[in-house]
Amino acid sequence: MTAEPSLHKQMLNAVPRLRAFAISLAGNTVYADDLVQTAILRGLEHLDTFQAGTSMQAWLFTILRNHFYTEHRRRRREVEDADGALAAKLSVMPAQDARLDLDDMMAALAQLSNEQREALLLIAAEGMSYEEAAQICGTNIGTIKSRINRARTRLTELLELVPEVDLGPDRVARASVAVHTVI
Repeated sequence: MTAEPSLHKQMLNAVPRLRAFAISLAGNTVYADDLVQTAILRGLEHLDTFQAGTSMQAWLFTILRNHFYTEHRRRRREVEDADGALAAKLSVMPAQDARLDLDDMMAALAQLSNEQREALLLIAAEGMSYEEAAQICGTNIGTIKSRINRARTRLTELLELVPEVDLGPDRVARASVAVHTVI
């Protein structure tokens, strides 16, 4: 698209004031020059939207100001990490391991007797006290404690757990921690 030469001249005439405005916004001449350049480029790209008879300078000031505040908002959400040190410390555990563990746990729970599963779920999953579980199951506290102990022992066998290794962080989490402590 070819624009009127007078529009290009108006744009060029606005540059010194645009630069002064950009410096006042940015407080940094290098960044201010980038803002002016971006405003001029965007102005040229969208020159067809400029309304004849309005102020070219005001239009370019608006473009510059809007770009500055957009960049300012974006930078507030960013973290300076030029060498990648912060990014290297971030890790996300894979979701499939947890899903597989849940599937294994559900299969193992299904193999418990109804009484053991009921007692274990009331205490461990629902967070009830032994007294409350005993009352719900219609038995005494000693029986509930015994059922829970047997249920936990049976789950350990069914899931082939080694308490010293398998309880607490999983192997992926331990490996991740080990990598980050070596670095």
